[in-house]
Amino acid sequence: MRHRNYGKKLSRNTEHRRALLRNLVTSLILRERIETTVAKAKAARPVAEWMITLAKRGDLQARRQAASYLLDPGAVKFLFEDLSKRYASRQGGYTRLVHAGWRRGDGADLAVLELVGTEALQRLAARRAKKADARRKAEEEAAKAEKQAPPPEEEEKK
Repeated sequence: MRHRNYGKKLSRNTEHRRALLRNLVTSLILRERIETTVAKAKAARPVAEWMITLAKRGDLQARRQAASYLLDPGAVKFLFEDLSKRYASRQGGYTRLVHAGWRRGDGADLAVLELVGTEALQRLAARRAKKADARRKAEEEAAKAEKQAPPPEEEEKK
């Protein structure tokens, strides 16, 4: 029976599982979006929400708790300075879990864990749109140059 046993073990011992979750949450805070398996994303989600709740609290003890869990001081700074302001009026639900298909090598079910209201997706979409515009302009210029070029003179056959 699993009475009072919270969380999944993820087929790892305690130290490995703790290190995995710390890495996932730190990466999520720094990049605002990570792609991992569904089980790992579901395990990391409550920890990430707890970190944002600590940031919203904003006192010294909360900062120390976050710093003791997160692996990068830059993540702690970003969490307390930017994310706490972004989610100040929100009561919870700071993360979104989107299923993303299956991994090629072993068929594992993948998911994207991202922060709600993140600009990372908007930046990615803007970058893709910029690339598409550049590609389209290059194609138009090539077609225009092809139309303006005189037809190649056919060499006389001998």
